[in-house]
Amino acid sequence: MYNFRTDLANERRDIYKKANNIESKVDGIESEEQAVDDNLKIERVFVTNENGEKAVGKPKGIYVTIDIKNLKIAREEEIQKASDVLTSELAKILDKHITRKDEVLIVGLGNIYVTPDSLGPKVINEIDITRHIIKYMPEVLDENTRNVCGIAPGVLGTTGMETLEIVKGIVENVKPKLVIVIDSLASRSIERISSSLQISDTGIVPGAGVGNTRAELSINTLGIPVIALGIPTVVELATLVSDGIDIFIDRLQDKAQSNEYLNKLQQQDKYEEVKDALNVGEYNMIVTPKEIDDLIENMKDIVARGINQTIS
Repeated sequence: MYNFRTDLANERRDIYKKANNIESKVDGIESEEQAVDDNLKIERVFVTNENGEKAVGKPKGIYVTIDIKNLKIAREEEIQKASDVLTSELAKILDKHITRKDEVLIVGLGNIYVTPDSLGPKVINEIDITRHIIKYMPEVLDENTRNVCGIAPGVLGTTGMETLEIVKGIVENVKPKLVIVIDSLASRSIERISSSLQISDTGIVPGAGVGNTRAELSINTLGIPVIALGIPTVVELATLVSDGIDIFIDRLQDKAQSNEYLNKLQQQDKYEEVKDALNVGEYNMIVTPKEIDDLIENMKDIVARGINQTIS
């Protein structure tokens, strides 16, 4: 298994192809791209067999990545357009697993007091929760209103309980038909920080992207389908430096195309070498941009609106 240090299926595919010098498609992995406009792009990755699972370290299923450019300066209409795209992609996946009337549990993972990890709890605060209204005041809602409940379970360090333990207890008592999990992810690309959004129907392993793996939330552990919706908010320092070296080499190559050493270095994955050099003592730095507050707020709006529009 490769040390991917990213939760995104398309990045894992690219890392696997680069490590194995593969130019063509990988057996067990299909993909398609769609440009919505200059700032919005969709890539759908389908892991179809065991070989695909081994290649990217992800279970068979659908992985949709929505890339959003210039998010930190996005205007209201751009945020709404991104949420509309999310609604369309999320609805396609939901329709494969549940009917219009089935109850949905929405779970916002993360620590609200740590900005890069606060997306899940912030989104939960914006979700249109209806379960209690349907139970106690059904007359005020349309009869086709979906039954929706939600929770932000916190993190192990403050609750003393694994997220799986909390969510499993809720599922056993509330008995929803599907769970939507929202979480912050890790990426191997600086450009994807709070500018990409991945939807998958295979569940999620919290903390996997930063080496703090917790118990997975999936149909295998909860007994019902789990849709994971995640946004990269951090990269490792090694990734930051590795990307910086790539930019440096690109600039040198513009002036020295014939330099064989630089050309060879550019083709290699320098992540592991950089990581070894940067890991001083027991510390492994995780990096997030200084604009993370604004990025989280914009992504929170996109995700919350996208979910509300899908389940309304």
